[in-house]
Amino acid sequence: MTTVVEHDGLFIDGSWTAGESAQRIEVVNPSTERRLGSVSAASSGDVDRAVAAARQAFLEWSARNSDERADLLNGLADALERRGAEMAQTVSRQNGMPIAVSNGLEAGFPPLLLRYYSGLVAAQPTFTRRSGLLGGQIDVLRKPMGVVGVIVPWNFPQTLAMMKIAPALATGNTIVLKPSPETVLDSILLGEAIAEAGLPPGVINIVPGDGAIGGYIVRHPGIDRIAFTGSTETGRTIAQECGKLLRPVSLELGGKSATILLDDADIANSMADFFKATLLNNGQTCFLGTRVLAPRTRYAEIVDVLAGLAQAATIGDAVDESTMIGPMVSPRQRQRVEGYIEKGKAEGARLVVGGTRPDREGWFVTPAIFADVTNDKAIAREEIFGPVLSVISYDTEDEAVAIANDSCYGLGGTVWSPDHDRARGIAERIETGTIGINGYNLDPAAPFGGVKDSGIGREWGPEALDTYVELQSIYL
Repeated sequence: MTTVVEHDGLFIDGSWTAGESAQRIEVVNPSTERRLGSVSAASSGDVDRAVAAARQAFLEWSARNSDERADLLNGLADALERRGAEMAQTVSRQNGMPIAVSNGLEAGFPPLLLRYYSGLVAAQPTFTRRSGLLGGQIDVLRKPMGVVGVIVPWNFPQTLAMMKIAPALATGNTIVLKPSPETVLDSILLGEAIAEAGLPPGVINIVPGDGAIGGYIVRHPGIDRIAFTGSTETGRTIAQECGKLLRPVSLELGGKSATILLDDADIANSMADFFKATLLNNGQTCFLGTRVLAPRTRYAEIVDVLAGLAQAATIGDAVDESTMIGPMVSPRQRQRVEGYIEKGKAEGARLVVGGTRPDREGWFVTPAIFADVTNDKAIAREEIFGPVLSVISYDTEDEAVAIANDSCYGLGGTVWSPDHDRARGIAERIETGTIGINGYNLDPAAPFGGVKDSGIGREWGPEALDTYVELQSIYL
Protein backbone atom coordinates (compact mmCIF):
# COMPACT_ATOMS: atom_id res chain seq x y z
CA MET A 1 0.00 0.00 0.00
CA THR A 2 3.03 2.31 0.14
CA THR A 3 4.17 1.81 -3.47
CA VAL A 4 4.28 4.95 -5.59
CA VAL A 5 1.90 4.47 -8.52
CA GLU A 6 2.79 5.72 -11.99
CA HIS A 7 -0.18 4.84 -14.16
CA ASP A 8 -0.21 5.41 -17.89
CA GLY A 9 -3.36 5.27 -19.95
CA LEU A 10 -7.04 6.08 -19.74
CA PHE A 11 -9.87 3.58 -19.39
CA ILE A 12 -11.72 4.03 -22.69
CA ASP A 13 -13.74 1.48 -24.66
CA GLY A 14 -13.04 -1.34 -22.24
CA SER A 15 -9.26 -1.13 -21.97
CA TRP A 16 -6.38 1.09 -20.89
CA THR A 17 -5.32 3.22 -23.81
CA ALA A 18 -2.70 5.92 -24.23
CA GLY A 19 -3.92 9.47 -23.92
CA GLU A 20 -3.20 12.27 -26.36
CA SER A 21 -1.57 14.52 -23.78
CA ALA A 22 1.74 14.13 -21.96
CA GLN A 23 0.29 15.93 -18.94
CA ARG A 24 0.11 14.08 -15.63
CA ILE A 25 -2.05 14.44 -12.54
CA GLU A 26 0.12 14.28 -9.42
CA VAL A 27 -1.29 12.85 -6.18
CA VAL A 28 0.04 13.62 -2.69
CA ASN A 29 -0.84 11.97 0.62
CA PRO A 30 -2.35 14.71 2.85
CA SER A 31 -1.44 12.81 6.01
CA THR A 32 2.28 12.71 5.20
CA GLU A 33 2.75 15.30 2.41
CA ARG A 34 4.52 12.56 0.44
CA ARG A 35 3.96 11.81 -3.21
CA LEU A 36 1.66 8.87 -3.99
CA GLY A 37 2.14 8.84 -7.75
CA SER A 38 0.55 10.14 -10.92
CA VAL A 39 -1.83 9.21 -13.71
CA SER A 40 -2.36 10.36 -17.28
CA ALA A 41 -4.52 13.48 -17.66
CA ALA A 42 -7.24 13.35 -20.30
CA SER A 43 -7.38 15.87 -23.14
CA SER A 44 -10.47 17.06 -25.00
CA GLY A 45 -9.59 14.58 -27.74
CA ASP A 46 -9.57 11.78 -25.18
CA VAL A 47 -13.02 12.87 -24.04
CA ASP A 48 -14.17 12.73 -27.67
CA ARG A 49 -12.97 9.12 -27.86
CA ALA A 50 -14.65 8.24 -24.58
CA VAL A 51 -17.96 9.76 -25.68
CA ALA A 52 -17.78 7.98 -29.02
CA ALA A 53 -17.14 4.67 -27.26
CA ALA A 54 -20.05 5.27 -24.89
CA ARG A 55 -22.39 6.15 -27.76
CA GLN A 56 -21.44 3.01 -29.63
CA ALA A 57 -21.83 0.87 -26.49
CA PHE A 58 -25.23 2.43 -25.78
CA LEU A 59 -26.73 0.74 -28.86
CA GLU A 60 -25.96 -2.71 -27.47
CA TRP A 61 -26.25 -2.00 -23.72
CA SER A 62 -29.67 -0.37 -23.95
CA ALA A 63 -30.95 -3.25 -26.09
CA ARG A 64 -30.15 -5.84 -23.42
CA ASN A 65 -32.97 -6.89 -21.17
CA SER A 66 -32.89 -5.76 -17.58
CA ASP A 67 -31.97 -9.21 -16.25
CA GLU A 68 -28.81 -9.31 -18.35
CA ARG A 69 -27.79 -5.84 -17.23
CA ALA A 70 -28.55 -6.77 -13.61
CA ASP A 71 -26.28 -9.84 -13.81
CA LEU A 72 -23.38 -7.74 -15.09
CA LEU A 73 -23.91 -5.10 -12.41
CA ASN A 74 -23.86 -7.82 -9.76
CA GLY A 75 -20.60 -9.06 -11.29
CA LEU A 76 -19.15 -5.57 -11.00
CA ALA A 77 -20.25 -5.49 -7.36
CA ASP A 78 -18.36 -8.75 -6.78
CA ALA A 79 -15.24 -7.38 -8.48
CA LEU A 80 -15.33 -4.22 -6.36
CA GLU A 81 -15.80 -6.19 -3.17
CA ARG A 82 -12.67 -8.18 -3.94
CA ARG A 83 -10.84 -4.85 -4.04
CA GLY A 84 -12.63 -3.39 -1.03
CA ALA A 85 -9.74 -3.19 1.42
CA GLU A 86 -7.38 -1.81 -1.23
CA MET A 87 -10.01 0.70 -2.36
CA ALA A 88 -10.51 2.02 1.16
CA GLN A 89 -6.78 2.37 1.72
CA THR A 90 -6.31 4.10 -1.63
CA VAL A 91 -9.06 6.63 -0.99
CA SER A 92 -7.87 7.41 2.55
CA ARG A 93 -4.29 7.92 1.39
CA GLN A 94 -5.49 10.42 -1.23
CA ASN A 95 -8.07 12.55 0.58
CA GLY A 96 -7.42 12.02 4.29
CA MET A 97 -10.68 10.17 4.99
CA PRO A 98 -10.31 8.15 8.23
CA ILE A 99 -9.99 4.49 7.26
CA ALA A 100 -12.90 3.53 9.52
CA VAL A 101 -15.10 5.74 7.31
CA SER A 102 -13.68 4.62 3.97
CA ASN A 103 -13.99 0.94 4.92
CA GLY A 104 -17.73 1.45 5.29
CA LEU A 105 -18.47 3.99 2.58
CA GLU A 106 -15.84 3.78 -0.14
CA ALA A 107 -15.48 -0.01 0.08
CA GLY A 108 -18.98 -1.02 1.15
CA PHE A 109 -21.45 1.37 -0.50
CA PRO A 110 -20.58 0.97 -4.21
CA PRO A 111 -21.27 -2.80 -4.30
CA LEU A 112 -24.39 -2.23 -2.20
CA LEU A 113 -25.68 0.34 -4.68
CA LEU A 114 -24.99 -1.87 -7.69
CA ARG A 115 -26.90 -4.76 -6.16
CA TYR A 116 -29.74 -2.52 -5.01
CA TYR A 117 -30.36 -1.01 -8.45
CA SER A 118 -29.85 -4.27 -10.30
CA GLY A 119 -32.59 -5.76 -8.12
CA LEU A 120 -34.92 -2.83 -8.65
CA VAL A 121 -34.58 -2.68 -12.41
CA ALA A 122 -34.91 -6.44 -12.81
CA ALA A 123 -38.34 -6.22 -11.17
CA GLN A 124 -39.44 -3.11 -13.06
CA PRO A 125 -41.51 -3.40 -16.27
CA THR A 126 -40.17 -1.57 -19.32
CA PHE A 127 -43.61 -0.14 -19.99
CA THR A 128 -47.01 0.23 -18.38
CA ARG A 129 -50.38 0.21 -20.15
CA ARG A 130 -53.22 2.46 -19.09
CA SER A 131 -56.67 3.30 -20.37
CA GLY A 132 -57.03 6.63 -22.12
CA LEU A 133 -59.64 9.18 -21.06
CA LEU A 134 -60.79 9.49 -24.67
CA GLY A 135 -60.90 5.78 -25.42
CA GLY A 136 -58.19 3.39 -26.51
CA GLN A 137 -55.05 2.37 -24.64
CA ILE A 138 -51.73 4.06 -23.91
CA ASP A 139 -48.35 2.39 -23.44
CA VAL A 140 -45.89 4.46 -21.41
CA LEU A 141 -42.32 3.35 -22.13
CA ARG A 142 -39.25 3.98 -19.96
CA LYS A 143 -36.33 4.54 -22.33
CA PRO A 144 -32.71 5.23 -21.34
CA MET A 145 -31.42 8.72 -22.11
CA GLY A 146 -28.11 7.78 -23.70
CA VAL A 147 -24.63 8.82 -22.56
CA VAL A 148 -24.38 10.27 -19.04
CA GLY A 149 -21.51 12.56 -18.09
CA VAL A 150 -20.66 11.89 -14.44
CA ILE A 151 -18.50 14.48 -12.63
CA VAL A 152 -17.62 13.79 -9.00
CA PRO A 153 -15.55 15.48 -6.24
CA TRP A 154 -12.77 14.14 -4.05
CA ASN A 155 -14.47 13.77 -0.67
CA PHE A 156 -16.34 10.48 -1.32
CA PRO A 157 -15.07 9.60 -4.80
CA GLN A 158 -16.34 6.04 -5.20
CA THR A 159 -19.65 6.38 -3.36
CA LEU A 160 -20.60 9.61 -5.15
CA ALA A 161 -19.64 8.12 -8.51
CA MET A 162 -21.64 4.94 -7.96
CA MET A 163 -24.67 6.90 -6.74
CA LYS A 164 -24.91 8.00 -10.37
CA ILE A 165 -23.40 5.09 -12.25
CA ALA A 166 -25.53 2.33 -10.69
CA PRO A 167 -29.01 3.67 -11.54
CA ALA A 168 -27.80 5.01 -14.90
CA LEU A 169 -26.38 1.64 -15.97
CA ALA A 170 -29.34 -0.28 -14.59
CA THR A 171 -31.71 1.69 -16.82
CA GLY A 172 -29.58 1.15 -19.94
CA ASN A 173 -27.41 4.27 -20.13
CA THR A 174 -23.64 4.40 -20.64
CA ILE A 175 -21.10 6.50 -18.75
CA VAL A 176 -18.25 8.96 -19.18
CA LEU A 177 -16.82 9.49 -15.69
CA LYS A 178 -14.49 12.34 -14.70
CA PRO A 179 -12.96 11.82 -11.26
CA SER A 180 -11.48 14.71 -9.29
CA PRO A 181 -7.72 15.34 -9.68
CA GLU A 182 -7.21 14.81 -5.93
CA THR A 183 -8.61 11.26 -6.09
CA VAL A 184 -7.64 9.48 -9.30
CA LEU A 185 -5.78 6.41 -8.05
CA ASP A 186 -8.99 4.74 -6.90
CA SER A 187 -10.34 5.04 -10.45
CA ILE A 188 -7.59 2.63 -11.54
CA LEU A 189 -9.13 0.00 -9.28
CA LEU A 190 -12.58 0.81 -10.65
CA GLY A 191 -11.34 0.32 -14.23
CA GLU A 192 -9.78 -3.01 -13.29
CA ALA A 193 -13.05 -4.13 -11.70
CA ILE A 194 -15.06 -3.10 -14.79
CA ALA A 195 -12.78 -5.14 -17.04
CA GLU A 196 -12.86 -8.15 -14.71
CA ALA A 197 -16.65 -8.08 -14.48
CA GLY A 198 -16.95 -8.32 -18.26
CA LEU A 199 -18.99 -5.18 -18.89
CA PRO A 200 -19.13 -4.51 -22.64
CA PRO A 201 -16.43 -2.12 -23.89
CA GLY A 202 -17.48 1.51 -23.70
CA VAL A 203 -20.22 1.09 -21.11
CA ILE A 204 -18.08 2.93 -18.53
CA ASN A 205 -15.20 5.19 -19.58
CA ILE A 206 -12.92 7.06 -17.15
CA VAL A 207 -11.24 10.34 -18.09
CA PRO A 208 -9.38 12.05 -15.21
CA GLY A 209 -8.93 15.77 -15.63
CA ASP A 210 -9.32 19.26 -14.26
CA GLY A 211 -12.27 21.64 -14.33
CA ALA A 212 -11.68 22.47 -17.98
CA ILE A 213 -12.18 18.82 -18.93
CA GLY A 214 -15.33 18.74 -16.79
CA GLY A 215 -16.62 21.78 -18.66
CA TYR A 216 -15.86 20.11 -21.97
CA ILE A 217 -17.91 17.07 -20.93
CA VAL A 218 -20.82 19.28 -19.87
CA ARG A 219 -20.89 21.01 -23.27
CA HIS A 220 -20.10 17.97 -25.40
CA PRO A 221 -22.71 17.36 -28.13
CA GLY A 222 -22.49 13.61 -27.59
CA ILE A 223 -23.55 13.80 -23.92
CA ASP A 224 -27.27 13.37 -23.19
CA ARG A 225 -27.37 14.01 -19.42
CA ILE A 226 -25.08 15.40 -16.71
CA ALA A 227 -24.87 14.15 -13.12
CA PHE A 228 -22.70 16.36 -10.90
CA THR A 229 -21.69 16.58 -7.26
CA GLY A 230 -19.57 19.49 -6.13
CA SER A 231 -19.60 23.12 -5.11
CA THR A 232 -22.60 25.38 -5.53
CA GLU A 233 -20.50 27.82 -7.55
CA THR A 234 -19.52 25.17 -10.10
CA GLY A 235 -23.06 23.79 -10.05
CA ARG A 236 -24.44 27.16 -11.13
CA THR A 237 -22.08 27.23 -14.10
CA ILE A 238 -23.08 23.70 -15.11
CA ALA A 239 -26.75 24.55 -14.73
CA GLN A 240 -26.33 27.56 -17.03
CA GLU A 241 -24.61 25.46 -19.69
CA CYS A 242 -27.20 22.69 -19.48
CA GLY A 243 -29.97 25.28 -19.60
CA LYS A 244 -28.61 26.65 -22.87
CA LEU A 245 -28.41 23.13 -24.27
CA LEU A 246 -31.75 21.99 -22.78
CA ARG A 247 -29.75 19.09 -21.37
CA PRO A 248 -31.08 17.20 -18.31
CA VAL A 249 -28.90 17.69 -15.25
CA SER A 250 -28.85 16.73 -11.58
CA LEU A 251 -26.81 18.79 -9.13
CA GLU A 252 -25.88 17.73 -5.59
CA LEU A 253 -24.19 20.81 -4.19
CA GLY A 254 -23.09 22.47 -0.95
CA GLY A 255 -24.67 22.65 2.46
CA LYS A 256 -24.69 24.49 5.76
CA SER A 257 -27.18 22.39 7.65
CA ALA A 258 -28.61 22.91 11.11
CA THR A 259 -28.22 20.58 14.07
CA ILE A 260 -31.16 21.44 16.35
CA LEU A 261 -30.78 20.40 19.98
CA LEU A 262 -34.13 20.61 21.74
CA ASP A 263 -34.19 21.44 25.45
CA ASP A 264 -34.47 17.76 26.42
CA ALA A 265 -31.68 16.50 24.12
CA ASP A 266 -29.21 14.03 25.65
CA ILE A 267 -26.19 14.40 23.39
CA ALA A 268 -23.74 13.45 26.14
CA ASN A 269 -24.92 9.85 25.65
CA SER A 270 -25.06 10.13 21.85
CA MET A 271 -21.57 11.40 21.07
CA ALA A 272 -20.73 8.83 18.40
CA ASP A 273 -23.89 9.62 16.43
CA PHE A 274 -23.44 13.35 17.01
CA PHE A 275 -19.86 13.20 15.75
CA LYS A 276 -20.98 11.44 12.55
CA ALA A 277 -23.68 14.05 11.97
CA THR A 278 -21.37 17.04 12.42
CA LEU A 279 -17.71 16.11 11.82
CA LEU A 280 -17.70 13.03 9.56
CA ASN A 281 -14.74 12.79 7.18
CA ASN A 282 -12.89 15.65 8.89
CA GLY A 283 -15.80 17.98 8.23
CA GLN A 284 -15.31 17.54 4.47
CA THR A 285 -18.90 16.38 3.93
CA CYS A 286 -21.70 18.37 2.32
CA PHE A 287 -24.62 17.29 4.52
CA LEU A 288 -23.07 17.88 7.94
CA GLY A 289 -24.98 19.93 10.50
CA THR A 290 -22.24 22.45 11.24
CA ARG A 291 -24.63 25.09 12.63
CA VAL A 292 -25.47 23.75 16.10
CA LEU A 293 -28.62 25.39 17.49
CA ALA A 294 -28.70 25.14 21.28
CA PRO A 295 -31.45 26.31 23.69
CA ARG A 296 -30.27 29.35 25.65
CA THR A 297 -31.16 27.63 28.93
CA ARG A 298 -28.55 24.93 28.23
CA TYR A 299 -26.15 26.89 26.06
CA ALA A 300 -23.06 26.88 28.29
CA GLU A 301 -23.49 23.18 29.07
CA ILE A 302 -23.76 22.25 25.38
CA VAL A 303 -20.74 24.34 24.43
CA ASP A 304 -18.73 22.51 27.10
CA VAL A 305 -19.90 19.11 25.81
CA LEU A 306 -18.93 20.00 22.24
CA ALA A 307 -15.57 21.30 23.38
CA GLY A 308 -14.97 17.98 25.09
CA LEU A 309 -15.98 16.13 21.92
CA ALA A 310 -13.51 18.13 19.84
CA GLN A 311 -10.67 17.69 22.31
CA ALA A 312 -11.27 13.94 22.63
CA ALA A 313 -11.26 13.30 18.87
CA THR A 314 -8.13 11.38 17.91
CA ILE A 315 -6.17 13.20 15.21
CA GLY A 316 -3.86 11.16 13.04
CA ASP A 317 -2.87 9.52 9.79
CA ALA A 318 -5.95 8.64 7.79
CA VAL A 319 -5.01 4.95 7.53
CA ASP A 320 -4.66 4.56 11.29
CA GLU A 321 -7.71 2.66 12.59
CA SER A 322 -7.88 4.89 15.69
CA THR A 323 -8.05 8.16 13.73
CA MET A 324 -11.25 10.17 14.03
CA ILE A 325 -10.01 13.39 12.41
CA GLY A 326 -7.65 13.17 9.47
CA PRO A 327 -6.10 15.96 7.40
CA MET A 328 -7.63 18.39 4.97
CA VAL A 329 -7.32 17.13 1.41
CA SER A 330 -4.84 19.80 0.30
CA PRO A 331 -2.87 22.82 1.51
CA ARG A 332 -5.40 25.00 -0.28
CA GLN A 333 -8.29 23.44 1.64
CA ARG A 334 -6.47 23.83 4.95
CA GLN A 335 -5.82 27.48 4.12
CA ARG A 336 -9.53 27.92 3.33
CA VAL A 337 -10.56 26.43 6.68
CA GLU A 338 -8.01 28.49 8.59
CA GLY A 339 -9.23 31.61 6.79
CA TYR A 340 -12.75 31.01 8.08
CA ILE A 341 -11.44 30.42 11.60
CA GLU A 342 -9.72 33.81 11.50
CA LYS A 343 -12.84 35.40 10.03
CA GLY A 344 -14.96 33.93 12.83
CA LYS A 345 -12.68 35.43 15.47
CA ALA A 346 -12.60 38.77 13.65
CA GLU A 347 -16.42 38.86 13.57
CA GLY A 348 -16.61 38.46 17.34
CA ALA A 349 -17.30 34.76 17.77
CA ARG A 350 -15.49 33.03 20.62
CA LEU A 351 -13.16 30.19 19.64
CA VAL A 352 -13.58 27.73 22.52
CA VAL A 353 -11.16 25.02 21.37
CA GLY A 354 -9.23 23.96 18.28
CA GLY A 355 -8.59 25.67 15.01
CA THR A 356 -4.83 25.15 15.16
CA ARG A 357 -2.23 23.08 13.33
CA PRO A 358 -1.02 20.12 15.36
CA ASP A 359 2.74 19.62 15.59
CA ARG A 360 3.05 16.94 12.92
CA GLU A 361 3.42 16.53 9.19
CA GLY A 362 0.29 16.66 7.09
CA TRP A 363 -2.42 19.23 6.33
CA PHE A 364 -4.28 19.01 9.64
CA VAL A 365 -6.56 21.43 11.46
CA THR A 366 -7.76 20.57 14.97
CA PRO A 367 -11.59 20.55 15.33
CA ALA A 368 -12.80 24.06 16.14
CA ILE A 369 -15.82 24.95 18.28
CA PHE A 370 -17.12 28.52 18.08
CA ALA A 371 -19.51 29.94 20.68
CA ASP A 372 -21.40 33.25 20.76
CA VAL A 373 -22.19 32.92 17.05
CA THR A 374 -25.15 34.63 15.44
CA ASN A 375 -26.68 33.38 12.24
CA ASP A 376 -25.58 36.43 10.24
CA LYS A 377 -21.86 35.65 10.59
CA ALA A 378 -19.82 34.16 7.76
CA ILE A 379 -18.99 31.01 9.73
CA ALA A 380 -22.74 30.41 10.15
CA ARG A 381 -23.74 31.18 6.56
CA GLU A 382 -20.95 29.93 4.30
CA GLU A 383 -19.83 26.37 3.70
CA ILE A 384 -16.39 25.89 5.26
CA PHE A 385 -15.87 22.17 4.46
CA GLY A 386 -13.71 21.49 7.45
CA PRO A 387 -13.98 20.55 11.16
CA VAL A 388 -15.59 23.80 12.35
CA LEU A 389 -18.85 23.97 14.36
CA SER A 390 -20.72 27.19 15.15
CA VAL A 391 -22.98 27.09 18.22
CA ILE A 392 -25.99 29.44 17.97
CA SER A 393 -28.45 30.06 20.79
CA TYR A 394 -32.25 30.20 20.56
CA ASP A 395 -35.15 30.75 22.97
CA THR A 396 -38.16 29.03 21.41
CA GLU A 397 -38.76 26.19 18.98
CA ASP A 398 -40.20 28.63 16.45
CA GLU A 399 -37.01 30.67 16.67
CA ALA A 400 -34.91 27.52 16.16
CA VAL A 401 -36.90 26.66 13.03
CA ALA A 402 -36.55 30.22 11.74
CA ILE A 403 -32.77 30.18 12.27
CA ALA A 404 -32.43 26.77 10.62
CA ASN A 405 -34.38 27.96 7.58
CA ASP A 406 -32.50 31.27 7.37
CA SER A 407 -29.92 29.83 5.00
CA CYS A 408 -29.38 29.70 1.26
CA TYR A 409 -28.69 25.97 1.64
CA GLY A 410 -30.95 23.01 2.38
CA LEU A 411 -29.29 19.59 2.17
CA GLY A 412 -29.10 17.85 5.55
CA GLY A 413 -29.67 18.48 9.24
CA THR A 414 -30.73 16.78 12.44
CA VAL A 415 -33.12 17.25 15.37
CA TRP A 416 -32.20 15.81 18.80
CA SER A 417 -34.75 14.87 21.45
CA PRO A 418 -35.87 11.68 23.24
CA ASP A 419 -39.41 12.67 22.25
CA HIS A 420 -39.52 11.39 18.66
CA ASP A 421 -42.93 12.86 17.88
CA ARG A 422 -41.76 16.29 18.99
CA ALA A 423 -38.54 15.99 17.00
CA ARG A 424 -40.44 14.75 13.96
CA GLY A 425 -42.71 17.78 14.12
CA ILE A 426 -39.69 20.09 14.06
CA ALA A 427 -38.01 18.10 11.27
CA GLU A 428 -41.03 18.51 8.99
CA ARG A 429 -40.75 22.29 9.29
CA ILE A 430 -37.14 22.49 8.14
CA GLU A 431 -36.48 23.51 4.53
CA THR A 432 -34.11 20.73 3.57
CA GLY A 433 -33.95 17.72 1.30
CA THR A 434 -32.96 15.30 4.08
CA ILE A 435 -32.97 15.38 7.87
CA GLY A 436 -32.35 12.93 10.69
CA ILE A 437 -33.71 12.48 14.18
CA ASN A 438 -31.10 11.73 16.87
CA GLY A 439 -28.53 11.02 14.17
CA TYR A 440 -28.06 11.22 10.44
CA ASN A 441 -27.96 7.78 8.88
CA LEU A 442 -27.76 7.92 5.09
CA ASP A 443 -29.64 5.04 3.50
CA PRO A 444 -29.60 4.22 -0.23
CA ALA A 445 -33.29 3.32 -0.07
CA ALA A 446 -34.17 6.99 0.55
CA PRO A 447 -33.95 9.78 -2.03
CA PHE A 448 -31.05 12.13 -1.32
CA GLY A 449 -30.58 15.72 -2.49
CA GLY A 450 -31.07 19.34 -1.59
CA VAL A 451 -33.24 22.40 -1.99
CA LYS A 452 -32.28 26.03 -2.61
CA ASP A 453 -28.53 26.38 -3.24
CA SER A 454 -27.96 22.75 -2.30
CA GLY A 455 -28.97 21.49 -5.69
CA ILE A 456 -31.51 20.12 -8.11
CA GLY A 457 -32.81 16.56 -8.29
CA ARG A 458 -32.56 13.45 -6.15
CA GLU A 459 -30.24 10.47 -6.02
CA TRP A 460 -30.71 7.09 -4.31
CA GLY A 461 -33.99 5.37 -3.65
CA PRO A 462 -36.19 3.89 -6.40
CA GLU A 463 -36.78 7.48 -7.48
CA ALA A 464 -33.25 7.72 -8.88
CA LEU A 465 -34.14 5.30 -11.68
CA ASP A 466 -36.73 7.76 -12.97
CA THR A 467 -34.08 10.46 -13.41
CA TYR A 468 -32.17 8.38 -15.98
CA VAL A 469 -35.06 7.55 -18.31
CA GLU A 470 -37.20 9.39 -20.81
CA LEU A 471 -40.90 8.58 -20.93
CA GLN A 472 -42.47 7.86 -24.30
CA SER A 473 -46.23 7.59 -24.74
CA ILE A 474 -47.58 5.33 -27.48
CA TYR A 475 -51.28 5.82 -28.26
CA LEU A 476 -52.99 2.56 -29.21
